Order: sequence, then C-alpha cells, then structure tokens
Amino acid sequence: MAEAADFQGTSASPARRWLRRTGALLAGAPLLTGLLQLPAATSADASGQESAQAASGAGSVSVAVDSLTPSAPTEGDTVSVTGTVTNNGKQPVTDAHVDLRVGPSLDTRSSIDALAKKSDDVQGPTGKAVGGKYTEKFSRLTPGVAEPFNISVPVDELDLGQNGVYQLAVALSGETAAQPWDQVLGVQRTFLPWQPEEAGTKTKTTFLWPLVSDVHMTAETGSNEQQTPVFSNDDLAEEIAPGGRLDQMVSLGKGLDITWVIDPDLLASVDAMTKNYEVRGEEGATTSGRSQAVAKQWLSELQQAVAGKEVVALPFGDPDLASLAHNGTTVTGSLSHLKEATDAVDNTVPTILHTKPSTDFAWPVDGAVDPSIMKVATSAGADKVIARSDSLQDDLSYTPSAARPIGGGTTAVVADSRMSTAFQGDLTRASASTLAVQRFLAQSLTLGLQTGKQRSVVVAPQRTPSVNQAQAMAEALGTLQGGNWSESQDLTAAAKAKPDPAANRKVPPASAYPSSLRKQELPRAAFEQIARTRDDLDNFKVILTDESRVVTPFGRAMNREMSTSWRGRGVAAVGYRDAVESYLDGLIDGVKLIEKSETKLSGRSATIPVTVQNNLVQGVEHLELRLTSQNPTRLKIGGNAYEEQPVAVNGGHSQSVKFTTSANANGRAEVVAQLYTEDGQKYGAPVTFDVKVTEVTPTVMLVIGGGVLLLVLAGFRMYTQRKRAAAREAAGETDDDVDNPVAAPQNPEAPGDRHKDESEAGSRADAPQQPSDPAPDTAAESADPSGTGERVDR
Repeated sequence: MAEAADFQGTSASPARRWLRRTGALLAGAPLLTGLLQLPAATSADASGQESAQAASGAGSVSVAVDSLTPSAPTEGDTVSVTGTVTNNGKQPVTDAHVDLRVGPSLDTRSSIDALAKKSDDVQGPTGKAVGGKYTEKFSRLTPGVAEPFNISVPVDELDLGQNGVYQLAVALSGETAAQPWDQVLGVQRTFLPWQPEEAGTKTKTTFLWPLVSDVHMTAETGSNEQQTPVFSNDDLAEEIAPGGRLDQMVSLGKGLDITWVIDPDLLASVDAMTKNYEVRGEEGATTSGRSQAVAKQWLSELQQAVAGKEVVALPFGDPDLASLAHNGTTVTGSLSHLKEATDAVDNTVPTILHTKPSTDFAWPVDGAVDPSIMKVATSAGADKVIARSDSLQDDLSYTPSAARPIGGGTTAVVADSRMSTAFQGDLTRASASTLAVQRFLAQSLTLGLQTGKQRSVVVAPQRTPSVNQAQAMAEALGTLQGGNWSESQDLTAAAKAKPDPAANRKVPPASAYPSSLRKQELPRAAFEQIARTRDDLDNFKVILTDESRVVTPFGRAMNREMSTSWRGRGVAAVGYRDAVESYLDGLIDGVKLIEKSETKLSGRSATIPVTVQNNLVQGVEHLELRLTSQNPTRLKIGGNAYEEQPVAVNGGHSQSVKFTTSANANGRAEVVAQLYTEDGQKYGAPVTFDVKVTEVTPTVMLVIGGGVLLLVLAGFRMYTQRKRAAAREAAGETDDDVDNPVAAPQNPEAPGDRHKDESEAGSRADAPQQPSDPAPDTAAESADPSGTGERVDR
C-alpha cells in the first residue's frame, strides 16, 4: 500500500521506507517461526509424542500386524511381530522405518474398546519407540506395493511395568517429496497382556464350543424298508469334509477345555449320511450321496473329542426361542414342538456320541432375553437360560459372575458380551484375526484385575463360526488356558457358582429387545403353517398300519422348520415349509376314492361299488367309507340316507366296497362318497356321482314272472317224458304194447297211424273255436333259437 502511494519516478520518503521494512519483517515472522520449530517437532516425534507434522500425513501408509507371538509373553520371552506395510499414497516414501512403541497400561475394559475402534489412527498417541536395532528400515516404499516386516524384541526391552494390558503400536515413519521430514505415516495398535507370574486369584472361564449347522434334511424318505433319507443339498458334506467348517471345529476343539454345545439335528443328519442317502438337485431330481466315508470319519473324531468333556444338547433343530415367544405362542400347539424337540435328544446324542448330554440349558439368539423368552425357554424342562451381558445389564464398576437366580427356580447364566463378540466379523485377514485374539486376551486379563475376588465368566460366541473365526477362537483359548490369570470351568459348574448379590437379576422388558433381532424372527404365518402340517399329520397317521414311517420324519422336519438357522433366510425358510407341506399332501392323496361316472339303476334294488385306492407302500386301516344319498326319498342307501362300511387296503392295492341301494321313484339322485377316520374326521376329497333310477311297473313284473313259470313247467314236462321213455326202453316195450285209456302214443315208424292222425288233426283245425273251448295242445318247445324273421310271443 505504501508502494502504491508513491509517485512514479520519485524516491520514497524516509518514513515510507521505514514502513515497508517493518511490514516485510512482520510478514516473514510466521515462516521463520516454523523453520525454527521444525527440529523441535522432529525431536518430539522421535520421542513418541504426537506432532502436527505427523497428522498431515495420516493414513497414507497402512500397517498390518499379521502375527504377534507369544500373545501373552512372560519373563524371558522374545516378542515377535510380523506383518506388512503398504504405501497407499501417490508419492514414494523414503527413509522409512518400522518400530514398536509401547504405550501406557489400559486400566479399564472400556479403554480397550476405545483403543480398538481407533487402532489405525495416526493422530493418537503411539507411545515410546523401542528403537535401536529393533527397527526395520526401507529405503523406499513404492505406491501400491506391500512390503513385509519382522521385528523381534526381548520382552525386557519393552520396559513393561506392573501386571496389566499395554498398548503395543507398530508404526511406520518416513518422508515424502511433499513433506520432506520424518513423520508417522501409518500405525496399527494392538494389545499386549502382561501377567508374568501366576495370579493369586484366577478367573474361572467357561467357553462354549457350538456345533450347529443349517437345515439339510427334508421330510422325504424312500419307499424302501430303510427309508432312505433325502437331503435338500450336499452342503453338509462340504462342512464335515477335511478342511471344512465343522471338521475344523472338531479338530480345533479336541485339545481345548471347552463345553460342547451341540444341535442333535446335526448329529442325526451326519449319522444318516453314513448310510445310503439321496441328494435333491436344482431341477428336483435326486442323486445318490457319496460322502459315507467322510461322515463316518467325522463322527468318529467327534466321539473322541467329546470323551470326558461336558456336552450340552440343544433341543432338536435348535428352535428359535425368541420367534416362538414373540410370534408362536398364540398359535395352538406351537409349544408342543419345543417339548418334542427336547425329548428327541434322548434318541440321538447318547446313541451317536455314546455320552449323556445335559438338557438343562436354553440358548436364545445372541443371549437376548425378555420375560416371554424366559417363559418359553423354560417351558420344555430347561431351568437355566444362557443370556448375555448386553441384554441383562449390570450397573457395576466390575464384571460380576455369570450365574444369577431370576426367580421361579430359573438361573440366568450371563455370558460376557465383550468376550463373546470378540471373534465376530470378517477374520479372513491375518491382521484382523490377530487383533481379535489380542483384544480377547486383553479383556480377560483386565476383568481379572478388577477385584481381588474370584469370579466365573462365560463366553458364548456366535452359533456358526467360520473357519477363520474358529481358528482365532482356538488360538485365543489356547493362550488363555496356558496363561497365568485364568482357569477352565464347565458350564454346569459356572451355573452353580455363588452369585454376586449386587448383580442385576431383573429381566429386561420386551421393549428392550433389539429391533435388529426382531426383524429376523419367524413370522406368525410360519407357525400357522406348521400347525396346519401338524393337523394334517395327526389326521393321516391314524389310518396307517406303521405310523412311525411317517410320524418320525415329519416330526423332525417340523422341528427344523422352527430352527434358529432360518434367521436372515426368510425366502429359504418359506421354501422349506412349503416343501414339507406339499410332500405330506402328496402322501395323504395316495389314499383316495376313484372317480365314478353316472350309474344306472334298473329295478327297486341294486348294489353300487365304490373303489378305494392305496398308493402308499404300507397298508391303511381304521377308515370308514360313507355313501350318502342326497335325495333319500328317491334313493336310499342301505335303507337310510347313508351307510358306512369299514375299509382296509393293503399297500399298492385297491379295494371295492359295495353298498345296497333301494329305489322308490324314477329319476336322478346325487350320491356322495366320503372317507372318514375312526374319530369322525373327513379324509381326502369326496367323490360325487349321479344314479339314474328306472322304476319297474307291477304289470311288467307279472308278465316276466309268468314267463319264467312257463319255462320252468315246460322243463319239468320234458324231464318226466324222457324219464318214462328211458324206463320203457329198459323193459323192452314199444308204444303199441302200452295200453293208454286216454290216448295211445303215436308210433313215428307206423304210416297208417300217421295219416289217421293227420286227418283228425286237420278236421279239428278247421272247426270253429269258442272262447270256452280248451286251449289247443302244443308240441314241446324246441331248445333251438328261432329262425330269422320268426315272431316269438312271450
């Protein structure tokens, strides 16, 4: 501004020159201040303190910690950290180096949660760098290229203090062309549990190891004696095959101190695969299953793994207790399925695993409970419910023991939510798995350091862990069981532990149930469809000679229709229920009445046959066939409006049942045939047909009767004549030797007599006849048919 005020071509005045110099000095002051402070910032960064310069390059390099061993070091150990660093920026990073930095101990469980949420935030404190020879250097990090690192540090060099959980950060520092000074460009924080000596009071830890899968078996079975089962797919074979999810669950759990939680449906399905089984394809056709050897091997390994361990059996099919409580209790008969599913345990787990399981525990989805869930969970005999601490919450500064009585003889076993959810999410990356393991161990140790009192904690992970999740669980649990602050305990022992008097024992209201879980529940329509299937099955089984062939597979299928595994798979759940219902309808239709066309009835009475067809492989009985006349004034059945007859038909056969009818008038009468069970329930569809009645008059009946009488008399006369002729021949007599005072028999061999007879016959024929005259004699009727055109009076 001073320069603009000067006139062009003249010199500036002394006052104006002084103002220009002063303004220049003031403008350059901030830049000079930044240059003077740069070394200080670099020095602070080197000492592990946050710097403004580091913040400017936040997130340009990602750091992944793929392994940290040992997970819980003790005195004399060497901590080894491996992983990769990847330059995500557009400029190369030069003079890069990776080092370990130890932060302060984390005293609370919430501080562990907070750090886990910002584990890669470069703006947060990273702690003091170990430095020195325990640094790995990179002269250049090319954009988009991942470089591995491996750092091993003796635990003594980490300068750990008292027992606790410490933040362990892996930081990458370097320079870029745009920011040519040393700065933190990427960091990954994790947790380092430090308990070098045995704890005076150890936490008792119960870890549930679930063996649960989706629904695989259908209600359909083969018609052979073995009733070959049909699977909806062959996914279960992949799960139990070497390397599969369930194969890993068994092999990993074999060496751990765990409580096995098993769905009997899984055992029954695998056991069925050890024999002949069919798999339904996408187009509906079935093919023979070929995983018998794999199924036998998996069951054998499981039997060895559970030997001597506690086994908790869920009800058959792992029914969704929350769905049943919220949507099924108002549907008649729904709770009975839960009781049947619990009773089915005795026929599966002991016979397959050769061990007696506990059926005292119920496990709602994610341990979320409300009063209705508690009521349903204990309705089938269980008196202990596995809940979770994020549902049955406590307002305490420490974590209480898991067991707590909630009244009515029921015990809520409250699993720790932080430890139970530690292995959820995508753990396919080694870095995510490592972080989950370290976080789990950190939560466990911090819990144990809260008080000097011994407590029992329960860990209830997700029902169907993936292979990566299961591997992380096994790694963490193995470290925990080999550590110095925890000892293993069975679930039954945890439920019997002395409860904390300050722990919350009030079940949360229904309004507190998570909406995200409620959206996944089976709807009321599902339970109504199951009820229809059950009613049809009850009506069907009473007619069977061997009802177990139908009741057992369909009973288990209805248990599977209520499975927890249908959550989030609503379309598949509907498809499964429809398939079960459709298959049962097909079996019911296998016993039916054959359609009849119009029947003609001539006369006052007749017999009408009705055919019952049985397409089942087994016989049916206890059926009644009722034939009813819709117009009894015209046509009666057995003397009444209807008649009933018992029906029994062998498998693959048909049986005709005959009914006697009587007609009172001409015309059509509608008749209905209907099958009934012995308890009066209609079975199958009715068959309706018309009967056309033609009444016969008394005059016609007399004519017909007279004609029949004449035929009988003529036959009797012929018989007597032949008998007399045979007697004469036997005595050697002729017609001439017989003295007949009435008229001598004619001899066909005497011509004179023949002419005389013809003359007399002619004279009689010519004489006029009077009404009172006797009827003329006629020759004996011929048995031969009448000639063509011959008129025959009848």
